[in-house]
This record gives sequence, C-alpha cells and structure tokens, in this order.
Amino acid sequence: MGVPAVKGTSSRSWSALAAAVGVLLSARGGAGAAAVDDVAPTSAEEEAAARLVGTRPPEWRASEWLNTPPLRLRDLAGKVLVVRWWTAGCPYCSASAPALRHLDDKYRSRGVVVIGMYHHKEEGPFDGAVYRDTAKKYGFRFPLAVDRDWRTLKSWLGDVNTGFTSVTFVLDRKGVVRHVHPGGEIVDGAPGARKIHDVIEALLRESD
Repeated sequence: MGVPAVKGTSSRSWSALAAAVGVLLSARGGAGAAAVDDVAPTSAEEEAAARLVGTRPPEWRASEWLNTPPLRLRDLAGKVLVVRWWTAGCPYCSASAPALRHLDDKYRSRGVVVIGMYHHKEEGPFDGAVYRDTAKKYGFRFPLAVDRDWRTLKSWLGDVNTGFTSVTFVLDRKGVVRHVHPGGEIVDGAPGARKIHDVIEALLRESD
C-alpha cells in the first residue's frame, strides 16, 4: 500500500505524515505484529529517498545522549556516518536492531560512526525511561540521542516523504548524503542492508 504524499514541513503536514505512517503500519502488520523478513520499500519510496542523495543536511538538534558525550554533526567531519531514526513499540525498529549492531561492530574500527536518533511516537509525553530501556533492549552500544519533536528528521527530509519515519542516512566524510534507506526494516542479508554495506565500503575506499 502506498502512502499519500505530504508536502512541506508545517505542523499540519507532519501530523498528516504521522497519520500516514500509522496507516502504513496497519497495512504492513501493525505496531504489535511480529516483523516479517525485510519489509522492502516500494519503488516510489526508494525514488523519494533518492532525491535526498547529494544534499548536505544541517546540524542536528538532539538531546539526551546515551553511550557518548553530546556530539555535533560538524565535529564528526572526516567520518562516514550512518544515522538511523528509531523508536519504542515499532516492529521495524526492533527487527532492524541486529543489523544496526552489526554495522557498528563491523565498521566502528574503520572510522564509521553509527548514530541512533530516537523519535517519540507513542501516545503521551516522552518518557526518558522508555527511551533508555528500549535502547538497552535493542542492545545499542553506539551513540544515541533524542530528536525532540522530530526537528532533525524534518530538517533532513525537507519536503521529501519516504513513506516512513524510520529512515537511514549514510553520509560521506564531507557530510554529504550518499544513500538513504527509505525506512521499514533493515535485515542482514536482505537487499536494503546489503546496499548500505556496499555504500559504506565504497565510501571507505574513496578516503583510502
């Protein structure tokens, strides 16, 4: 099932996107359903994500850092970055956790930094304990932060709607977006995960 396009970054537009994502979750199994192997993005979602390649995202506005002192995007210049949005109660996020851990384990020693951006989607106010407990449950040891009110996600996506909020950006050493996984699951061995590995390997060769 496709997701209605949502233009702009106004509060009304982002409310519409959140509602659209809710419809998508229901259509693809629901937030409480068991995750299936690699929910592949549609061609339209991949085309939307491709529009972000070549952009240079602005400084993130993140708080409540875990596993690291507070980081700034500009301080990570010279590093290949993998930035993934995740949250609690999301089957795509829990299903993607092993692949994200694998990326961190495989590439950390080679100068790649995986960053997890938590975007609150549950009913009720943000609860720091849920954030910390979910990070522990997922086994995340790489840097994590909270993207309050989706401010960073909104600024990085601009007017692009990939159909998901669980988006993954891969940035080169100059801070330029070189690949975007539209969202949904990233499962080791599946096409989405293989593409991320291929892009990282190519970016590391560029710097050699």
